[in-house]
Amino acid sequence: MTTSRVWFITGASRGLGRAFAEAALAAGDRVVGAARNVEPLADLAEEHAGRLVCLPLDVADRAAVMAAVDNAVGAFGRLDVVVNNAGGMLFGMVEEATEKQARAHFDVNFFGAVWVTQAVIPHLRAQGSGHLLQVTSMGTGGGMASVGFYAAGKAALDSLSASVAMELEPFGVKVTIVQSGGYDTGLFTVGTTATEQNPAYDALRAKLAEMWGDDAGPAPSTAAPVIMELVDLPDPPLRLIVGSASYDMVQQMDDARTELYRAWEHLSRKAAG
Repeated sequence: MTTSRVWFITGASRGLGRAFAEAALAAGDRVVGAARNVEPLADLAEEHAGRLVCLPLDVADRAAVMAAVDNAVGAFGRLDVVVNNAGGMLFGMVEEATEKQARAHFDVNFFGAVWVTQAVIPHLRAQGSGHLLQVTSMGTGGGMASVGFYAAGKAALDSLSASVAMELEPFGVKVTIVQSGGYDTGLFTVGTTATEQNPAYDALRAKLAEMWGDDAGPAPSTAAPVIMELVDLPDPPLRLIVGSASYDMVQQMDDARTELYRAWEHLSRKAAG
């Protein structure tokens, strides 16, 4: 790139969002970093004076999202890369979640991304360019006990984003669904809402804890070079798994699903349609 790009990144104060902001700024680009609490971005704003605009934003608030995107365009005149990264974790079994918890989770992880997508589309369409990165998860192909709501929200965003990609293609706007692996983003600590535990699931919870172990995953900064290479591609992919181990796991899940379909193909084909 010979000219600096303008990024709009949600959830920019920590984790992958912070890592992407740092990488973009290091490359000479300009960034609008949005987060509920932008104080952790103060050091970056000072280091890159004039090239980082920090916007307090709750993506669950549609009106606030629309205003924030307009402010972002006003700050630098355009948007080149939009990263829908904001999100959290609702940790617990499906039975345990309250209605308030479930709705609040989807308001951020799914609808928050929808509002950002709706807000940026008119700007990108008018430009005839831009790249929308929808950060989902390597687990969008299937759910797992205790993180079902997280997987469901990311799967919904994955499917919606495929539709958005088709809708925006005629206007020269690219969409990539970034299926990220398990990075040490703080998702399971500061980003987590936990359900009230039902003792009926204690044995399963213990089994999951043993299976997952204590490894928090690699640093988010290790994913940033992949994203920087991605946004330089003239013809980027619709989906990209980010993480070597995650790639292997996704392949295993896809293979297992294919085997299951084939095992029951005889029953499937008994129905018309």
